[in-house]
Amino acid sequence: MNHPPLERSTSARSGEYELERYRYILQQLNSVNENVHRYLTVYQTLATALGGGALLVFASRTSWGLTAATAKASIIGLLSLLTLVGLFCSMLIFVGMLSWLDYRREECELTDEAVYPGFRKPPNRRNFIRWHETYIIAFILTSTILLWVLTLSLLLPSIT
Repeated sequence: MNHPPLERSTSARSGEYELERYRYILQQLNSVNENVHRYLTVYQTLATALGGGALLVFASRTSWGLTAATAKASIIGLLSLLTLVGLFCSMLIFVGMLSWLDYRREECELTDEAVYPGFRKPPNRRNFIRWHETYIIAFILTSTILLWVLTLSLLLPSIT
């Protein structure tokens, strides 16, 4: 005996869709949060390697037989690469912050419809001072600038 398939109500299908969409949004928010730490790890690893390479060139220039100009150019090249890495990681973190804001806005819209209006308050962009991403970007930019200042004021002048 064949029975026709039972049709689910539109509200049941809509509720399932809202739940799946909500899970997806929460997953994306979590992914954006995890990516920040990945970018920081990339920066820290490459900053250590490139900064260490610059110090190695400085310390070994005479034993390697490098001219002063070659040693200076090598150090500046390594710091330039470090700067590019720092700017790239900062840009990725900033874009992640914008994505996070967008997903939170979407989450608020979804919960306004599914639960009740005002269930979740949208994030206030003026609270950026409390976001850890702000301080990670500040750390990346400050440490990159500090390495340039120290290199230009201490390292390069002592190469003769």
